[in-house]
Amino acid sequence: MTNYLDFEKPLAEIEGKAEELRAMARKNEEMDIEDEARALDAKAQALLKDLYKKLTPWRKCQIARHPERPHCTDYIDALFTEYTPLAGDRNFADDDAVMGGLARFDDRPVVVIGHEKGHDTESRLKRNFGMARPEGYRKAVRLMDLADRFGIPVITLVDTPGAYPGKGAEERGQSEAIARSTEKCLQIGVPLVSVVIGEGGSGGAVAFATANRLAMLEHSVYSVISPEGCASILWKDAEKMREAAEALRLTAQDLLNLGVADQIISEPLGGAHRGREQTIQSVGNALRAMLADLSDLSPKKLVAQRRRKFLDIGTKGLAA
Repeated sequence: MTNYLDFEKPLAEIEGKAEELRAMARKNEEMDIEDEARALDAKAQALLKDLYKKLTPWRKCQIARHPERPHCTDYIDALFTEYTPLAGDRNFADDDAVMGGLARFDDRPVVVIGHEKGHDTESRLKRNFGMARPEGYRKAVRLMDLADRFGIPVITLVDTPGAYPGKGAEERGQSEAIARSTEKCLQIGVPLVSVVIGEGGSGGAVAFATANRLAMLEHSVYSVISPEGCASILWKDAEKMREAAEALRLTAQDLLNLGVADQIISEPLGGAHRGREQTIQSVGNALRAMLADLSDLSPKKLVAQRRRKFLDIGTKGLAA
């Protein structure tokens, strides 16, 4: 059953009526409702196009958070072979919000690292809703070190509301772990490519996305703070999240103009959750192109290019 966002309620009514008609026809084979159901399908498709023609930043946030979007596990299962997960930070524990390990992409060895939110209540609790603790970032550092040592490209898949802000995480050095992971991204002499597949929240996302190439799915978002958090700070009112989303310039389209993102990956009409296989294939094609673009660069040039990319942020697209 499709989970509809609040602005999709008119669409839910039309698609629900079409499904009701078909359910009645399944119970009574003498009923001929196909023409009426098709007319409702056409009406729903037209409405879907209209809803997604010009989305506000807040609506894009809602789509980026949709629970049925493909998650990190879906991309790993579909795009990578011989995936061997590596667990733990060799210091405190393993973090289920961060998954990563060795794999093959187009039969080429890679290290893949990503945030995993989970797909149902049990897995979301286990994965802490994609909010990593310090041991998750330290695990990522360990994997990036491994990739650098053996000359293996790194692929990161970003989907997190932000790093976990709990007391235990802070006691174990959350900010230091995020800084170390960001620093490691800047140091490794292998190609590092990243895709924001849903939410790119705050330093928890930057710690994985400080890459040579950053691609974003069409309806993903990437921001220093959530719209609700920004609204709570600026206006003391979380309900002003729509205004905050506008001000944060967090959409893929805004970030491409600002030089933060290098590429936008198209999503099916209605978002990635309405065409999971197509979305995953598009992400695979983008990863393939980004890695090919970096394949001839020396370790020294890869590091220099990555550093220059981030030093240049703020010099483009900010004119009033």
